[in-house]
Formats: sequence, C-alpha cells, structure tokens
Amino acid sequence: MSGMADRVKRHSPGDTGAGTGDARRDRWKSHRAARREEFVEAALRALAEHGPDLGMEHVAAAAGVTKPVLYRHFTDKADLFVALGHRGTEILFERLIPAMSREEAPLPRIRRSLDAFFSIIEEYPNLYRLLVRSTFADRKIDNDIVAEDKEVIANALAALLGDYMRAYQIDSGGAEIWGHGIVGMVQNVGEWWLERRTMSRDAVVEYLTMTIWAAIDGTMRGYGVTIDPHKPLDLNKIITLSTGDTAAGQRSDP
Repeated sequence: MSGMADRVKRHSPGDTGAGTGDARRDRWKSHRAARREEFVEAALRALAEHGPDLGMEHVAAAAGVTKPVLYRHFTDKADLFVALGHRGTEILFERLIPAMSREEAPLPRIRRSLDAFFSIIEEYPNLYRLLVRSTFADRKIDNDIVAEDKEVIANALAALLGDYMRAYQIDSGGAEIWGHGIVGMVQNVGEWWLERRTMSRDAVVEYLTMTIWAAIDGTMRGYGVTIDPHKPLDLNKIITLSTGDTAAGQRSDP
C-alpha cells in the first residue's frame, strides 16, 4: 500500500526538533527529550492506577523520582498535560489512520477503523477521560487536544469522502458535513460506552458500523449508485497525514 500514514508527532512548546550544531548541546537536548518521554510513559502508568484525578506526586512515584526532578523537565502541570495529549495523539493516529486507509471492502474498512478507535478507549480509558475534561491535578488546561484531533480526523475523512463522491460523479458538497457528522457521532458513542459499558466493544463497533454504512448506502442509492459493501472498490482512496500535520488530511491513489 502506498501513502501509509507517517508517524504523527507533535512537539511541546519550545521543542523545535532541530539540531543546534553543537554536538554536546545536541546530546544533552536528546537526553532531555528521552527523559521527558520516559516521564510521559510513567504518567500513563500513574493514570491507569490513580485515574484522571492523579497528582504530580503520583507521576513522580511512578517514574521513581522526586517531584523536583519531574519539574526540571516540565515547567508545570499544564506542560505535562500537553505532553500526555501529544502521546495520546500519536497512539490514536498510529492505529486509526492505517485502519482507515486499508485497501479492502467498504464494510470491513469501516469496522476496522471503528475498532481501532474503541481499542484505544478501552486500553487507555483514564487518558481519554483526562483529555476530555481538560483538567489535570485540579487545574483547568486551555489546550483542547481532543477537539484538535477530532478536527484533523474529520477534515481527513471529509476529503476522503469527497474524493469518492466526485469519482462517482456525485455532488461532493456534503462531504464535510459527512466527515464531521461521523466523527462527532463516533466520539459521542465512545464517551457513552466508556462510562456505561452495557455491551462489548465488538458489539458497539458492529452497531456503529451498520449505522454508518446504512447512511452511506442510502445516500449513494439516492444518486443511483449501488456499492457492494463486501467487495473492494476499483477506485481506492487512502488517508495520509504528514508528520506534524494538524490541519487537514491529504489524499493519494495507490
């Protein structure tokens, strides 16, 4: 498959990712970046144990350091919150974009994409709760990382749907509505399922798969186009997101 999504990595403020030309300084900078990543992973472990109400002392304990050491690498709680959000974005895009771009029939493609999203909610429930609340250690955080990710995915999906609609000579004016509508529905169902768990992950994925496909199929039939949901499309469009891209999806043919 061509156009596979690159690893998406957002940088914290002040981290340009570029070398300084000073080998010693660059090694120190690389060391600090590695330590930050270690502390973010420790924060994920602390989240799993203490829930979204965890404090910096819980993160420090999980990392095996004191709070002053932690604050050498994060200016404040907000800085660590943003770093956790960036890690969550990486996990989300690493699983979701390849699933959305698989060269297979429409129905399993939808199902696999939904399962990728719900697998993250199931595996990292407290991270999702933390980011949705935008509160860390009783402090309100301005960064709405969940909304940013939602916008990126909705725009990419809208671009993908628009490509298909134009290929079938259908008015693509509603593609953006489709993209944002689907993403919004999936997110709302995800939040509901996270708190209720009245059915299995497989069940909620299957219900959503059939709901989304029924809407797509109905729309296409309204234009006189019939698509076999179990047969790969002759025209295959995939989603790619360049590293650091937070504005829109890019499309390419295989």
